[in-house]
Amino acid sequence: MRIIAGKAKGLKLKSINIKQTRPTKDRVKEAIFNIIAPFIPDSKVLDLFAGFGNLGLEAISRGAQKVSFVEKNNRVARVINENIKLCQFESDTEVFTQDVLTYLTRANEIYDLVFMDPPYNKGWIDKVIKKLIKSELLYHDSLIIAEHEKNINIQDSKNINIIRERNYGETSITIFQLGED
Repeated sequence: MRIIAGKAKGLKLKSINIKQTRPTKDRVKEAIFNIIAPFIPDSKVLDLFAGFGNLGLEAISRGAQKVSFVEKNNRVARVINENIKLCQFESDTEVFTQDVLTYLTRANEIYDLVFMDPPYNKGWIDKVIKKLIKSELLYHDSLIIAEHEKNINIQDSKNINIIRERNYGETSITIFQLGED
């Protein structure tokens, strides 16, 4: 895992060997950031199921204004903090060590971009999107970027539109935007 572009380009991020994490591969991350590049400058970013902070740190390196990381596992959250220090992004980031749904219930920030890379085959994509739609955490044009297993079926609804879908082996990326009520 490394930062691909921006202020921290080339820095290798720390990780630990833990079964619950699945870092985004560099080629997948590069594809995501090529698609969302125009939305990154000065954005407020939420990185859910943050793992080691790979996606959020890439966003801040490329010009995001602020990144909030949400990671339930204490050991993994400590690694996020180490990676933030390594990249020297302490003043532009915050780490919340709690369950994603709990965070979404209590948060009071409004985000331009939301990354989520939940555990596969657990139904998290639908749960989190429903919670985000009901919340007041997104602007009408905010993007949700979800990394998920290839075999799930995600459909447009009146509240959310699929902007782009891409498959990378067993991993898929779906980019959503809020729809009209």
